[in-house]
Amino acid sequence: MLAQLPPALQSLHLPLRVKLWDGNQFDLGPSPQVTILVKEPQLITQLTHPNLDELGSAFVEGKLELEGDIGEVIRVCDELSEALLKDEDEVLPARMAHDKRTDAEAISYHYDLSNDFYQLWLDPDMAYSCAYFKEPDNTLAQAQQDKFDHLCRKLRLQAGDYLLDVGCGWGGLSRFAAREYGAKVFGITLSKEQLKLGRQRVKEEGLADKVDLQILDYRDLPQDGRFDKVVSVGMFEHVGHANLALYCQRLFGAVREGGLVMNHGITAKHVDGRPVGRGAGEFIDRYVFPHGELPHLSMITASICETGLEVVDVESLRLHYAKTLNHWSENLENQLHRAAALVPEKTLRIWRLYLAGCAYAFTKGWINLHQILAVKPHADGHHELPWTREDLYR
Repeated sequence: MLAQLPPALQSLHLPLRVKLWDGNQFDLGPSPQVTILVKEPQLITQLTHPNLDELGSAFVEGKLELEGDIGEVIRVCDELSEALLKDEDEVLPARMAHDKRTDAEAISYHYDLSNDFYQLWLDPDMAYSCAYFKEPDNTLAQAQQDKFDHLCRKLRLQAGDYLLDVGCGWGGLSRFAAREYGAKVFGITLSKEQLKLGRQRVKEEGLADKVDLQILDYRDLPQDGRFDKVVSVGMFEHVGHANLALYCQRLFGAVREGGLVMNHGITAKHVDGRPVGRGAGEFIDRYVFPHGELPHLSMITASICETGLEVVDVESLRLHYAKTLNHWSENLENQLHRAAALVPEKTLRIWRLYLAGCAYAFTKGWINLHQILAVKPHADGHHELPWTREDLYR
């Protein structure tokens, strides 16, 4: 019966077991840690060319099952893909223009899923972005608070500063900046579900006089330089390459002379922004972040500088995001029975692969996370930043 497996699979030595629809099973190496249960005969051919997008799609659609620790599933499936496909160059995807309707629909698809679902695996403040681990063993909750503080310190936030929070999510950073630093905060989102819970938490914490959260597209931001500081966390990935210049122009117009702008977001490995991971990027675009586009660090910094902002500090938090995602994935895996009651089965399958897969991608260096701090210089070129970074770590 071994002939039922194509020769390309028979020659591999992976900790993988393949179970067929007819009950036959085959180990591709000693001590299998992961099992692929093939439900349909036509999928056998697909396994000889195991693009990660196609494997993930088959799992999401229920055509195959993946058994084992989800982190090991991702690792072994990548090794299977690498062994048979090698590191094939990804094709540069077609870029699209992002309009307000398209972006609003994409944001709603991802973020209006279920507040209760997100609460299962995020920290108590529901910070859905890379945490900052001062110590590797810190809890997720502590690391997210430290991320908020790290951002506020980089922005040299002071009591009375007017802070713009672009893509404010559930308002965790906005509330932290108001509560811990005495800032006045205007936060914007396109997610109605995030706004509803975010406003509720602002009210519960007695911060309604300091924090104002609204539905607003970044393209509609006031351009009168009213804000002292601007922070954008995990948002510019949704902007699209075609709109990066406009996005940066809107941030430039919103902040006063001498003010600071912090952009915290995921960046691409390749300068041209083409995806990596033998189909992993296509899977995320199809099922997780429709119309999301990751620019390279050089592309976003160029767009920032072209507006007249001056980049003054760049920090990579790639491994911090890998650790953050591992926490999220572990939290979700520990709550699968509750998650199954909150979202459809297909959705849960998507998120299990997405969280574990992104943790793996950041670990491997397929994608990165950069905090980019910029200043809007005064007309004569001066700004108010300290001469060194020492104040960040006191």
